[in-house]
Amino acid sequence: MTSPLVHEKIWFEKGKYDEAERQYYQNLAKGSPNTPNKNSLAGEVAKARQHIKNSLECMDGIAALATTANVEVINRINPLEKDNAVLKKYVDDMSVVVRKLESRIDKLESHVKLLEGKLCDAKLVAASVGQAASAAPAVKQGKLCDAKLVATSVHQAASAARAVKPKEVDEDENVDLFGSDSEEESDDAKKLKEARLTAYTARKAKKPAFIPKSNIILDVKPWDDETDMKLLEEAVRAVSIDGLLWGASKLVPLAYGIHKLQILCVVEDDKVSVDWLQETLEAIEDYVQSVDIAAFNKV
Repeated sequence: MTSPLVHEKIWFEKGKYDEAERQYYQNLAKGSPNTPNKNSLAGEVAKARQHIKNSLECMDGIAALATTANVEVINRINPLEKDNAVLKKYVDDMSVVVRKLESRIDKLESHVKLLEGKLCDAKLVAASVGQAASAAPAVKQGKLCDAKLVATSVHQAASAARAVKPKEVDEDENVDLFGSDSEEESDDAKKLKEARLTAYTARKAKKPAFIPKSNIILDVKPWDDETDMKLLEEAVRAVSIDGLLWGASKLVPLAYGIHKLQILCVVEDDKVSVDWLQETLEAIEDYVQSVDIAAFNKV
């Protein structure tokens, strides 16, 4: 009976051939199969020596390369160390300078605080003096002069009284028991005093009373750059009331071709209110957008 694998193309003995091929190549690597074992051992020793030599040569090459690299690295590190030392010195110097500056700034801040305290005290003193001066303006302008006039009049009356006083006489010579002459002279002194007081009162009545006034600078802003500033100024100056006096004016540029009218006015505080003046000017809606106070000073 024939095997069913007869007609199959299968290499059943491939393992044998592979083993034979492997042994053949091993023999080739070791040498001729007919070479004695001594020659094979010498070849192995020679190969080992060659391998050691190659390894040593490789190590020498590596050492040479390492030495060259180390030299290059050292050559590059030395300048870096020098630069580092110089930078460290600079940093130390800068640290010292910064410390000095900090100490000076602390001193300056303490000095500034001290000056601010003194300035506040000076402002308080100035405000107190200003209040005292504003509270008694009449004393500066009129009352002091009036007091001087009164003192002068009294002094002159006393001098006149002393001038008309009778001379002292002896008790035994012409003693006026009734004192008629002294009474007439005292009447003259009284009349002189009354005349002087009347003249002083008349002069005082003629003096004008102190009128508190304020000097104000107004910023009048238009709606846009097409607003006629001349007409705006005419409309502003058309506002008139007792105690209001308009002064100089000028146009100040704002932005995008728009100018504002800066105008000076003097008002009497008892007659014109600043709020009323602002509202009246802002009521000119055709030209005026807003009115601001740029400066306000008492006259």
